[in-house]
Amino acid sequence: MESGNVFYATGKRKDSVAKVWLVPGTGKIVVNNREMEEYFDIPVNQGALTSPLVLTDNAEAFDVKVTVMGGGQTGQAGAVRQGVSKALVLADPELRGVLKSAGFLTRDARKKERKKYGKKGARASFQFSKR
Repeated sequence: MESGNVFYATGKRKDSVAKVWLVPGTGKIVVNNREMEEYFDIPVNQGALTSPLVLTDNAEAFDVKVTVMGGGQTGQAGAVRQGVSKALVLADPELRGVLKSAGFLTRDARKKERKKYGKKGARASFQFSKR
């Protein structure tokens, strides 16, 4: 979705959903009304969030506003990365090939497997003893 110079996209990973708005600006990133460094304290997750912008040389070109919910910190970072990538493609369709080859547009479908009845977890069973 695009209105004027604001580009909106959603990203998903595991149980996390990120709503991302890209606005032409100076490179400021706000996640859930907090600075990115304050919200994502693990540097790997900060890098995942900024990687689409760095890859396409748009790190200083856009301000990013993100609302993210559900899941844990790494899942949320992956959701934001996909949302930023999709919004960048809306802003400039020529970036699609670069982002697609880097794997940033693909939704990582891996989720937590559900617990099965008669089992301790998804696959782990109780210890078996014949006697």
